[in-house]
Amino acid sequence: MSEQRLLAEWFPEFAEQLDKMDELYREMRTIDEKTYQFICFALSIKARSKPCVLKHFMGALEAGATVKELAYILALTMREAAGGDDCWTHDAIGDWKTLIAEGLKSSECCKR
Repeated sequence: MSEQRLLAEWFPEFAEQLDKMDELYREMRTIDEKTYQFICFALSIKARSKPCVLKHFMGALEAGATVKELAYILALTMREAAGGDDCWTHDAIGDWKTLIAEGLKSSECCKR
């Protein structure tokens, strides 16, 4: 017996709408297949979805991409994520020297 996905079992109406959305994307797509696969590959990496990474890696190859191009997309995704993480973390910490000088306690951090 194959496992059923939670949504398919308990909220099939929603799962059906997701399928319809996929169909709509295919019908209305304004970019070529290779570009579509590149974008999906990058998003799958960020979402940490192994099945989607595999699907879009292979989909990109089937659409004419090279492994070298996919390696570039992987590197670009990692670099952009690192940049975003760097900016966000520095914004979150802010003036860390002041936090230390003021003696902020970890128990007080959620109150800020």
